[in-house]
Amino acid sequence: MEKKILVVFYSRTGTTKKIAEEISHLLQCDIEEIIDNKDRSGIKGFMTGGRDAMARNLTEIKEIIKNPGDYDIVVIGTPVWAANMTPAIRTYISNNKEKFKQVAFFCTTGGTGIDKTFLEMEVLSGKQPIATFSATARQVKTNKYDLREFIEKLK
Repeated sequence: MEKKILVVFYSRTGTTKKIAEEISHLLQCDIEEIIDNKDRSGIKGFMTGGRDAMARNLTEIKEIIKNPGDYDIVVIGTPVWAANMTPAIRTYISNNKEKFKQVAFFCTTGGTGIDKTFLEMEVLSGKQPIATFSATARQVKTNKYDLREFIEKLK
């Protein structure tokens, strides 16, 4: 029986969105973008976002459409902000962790904070991921990343 998979992500600049859309396409699965109700655009949004991420603050997110409890695997993607997951993804995991059967995580980063972010996502969700994937913003921009191993673990 084929697994029912949902890709959920937050993206401020489109980098994480690009990876999420590719994962969804390769797995032929549903996708949902998490929308932060707080304006994270521009330099002010960048600064407050980093501060909120470091403080491990939750935020208000737009109501989700897809119920993660309806899926065998929820693949959760976040940019790394100040070596932390984004407030929008922290909120999504906090609100839905009881519904997750299995999880996988991916993140995009300027360069650091990957392992810490994955560990925090694991602790917050209460689930060990069946797969993880990370790429730097530069790798995504230049298409120099390889999702094959990640995708295989999810099939």
